[in-house]
Amino acid sequence: MLNCLRFSAAIALAVLLVYPTPAQEKIDADKLPPKVKQSLNTRFPGNKITQITKETENGEVIYDIEMTKDGKKHEMDCKEDGTIVDIQNEIAAKDLPAAALSGIKAKHPGSTIKEVGEILVVKDKKETRDHFEVIIETADKKEVELTVSLDGTKIE
Repeated sequence: MLNCLRFSAAIALAVLLVYPTPAQEKIDADKLPPKVKQSLNTRFPGNKITQITKETENGEVIYDIEMTKDGKKHEMDCKEDGTIVDIQNEIAAKDLPAAALSGIKAKHPGSTIKEVGEILVVKDKKETRDHFEVIIETADKKEVELTVSLDGTKIE
């Protein structure tokens, strides 16, 4: 039995070494495909790109574009064909729904909210608020990133 477990572990390790998870590749804005540039500039005219990462997710190339616009941080994930997958917009902590804020305070008493991102999932060009990504400083001064459901019942 022990030999079988060792053999299984060796096979799993070999698969990971032969087929590593895809790495993220930082790229310059001039390397973006034209359709991605068009989607970016249509959705965020006047943006200032801060970083672009190209990666493969579920067999599809995705461009993760971080930017600022009008003094706020934004992030957009876009397929090669220009289809926007999701968007993250920086919002003020005061704009978090009361239920989400209560959930954070209950799970992390004494914490301070440092940054809030509203995550919008895009389907058929319609943007729908899905959840929040929140950076807090805990009572013991550690910075933690949380994923918070709209109603504040799920905090990870």
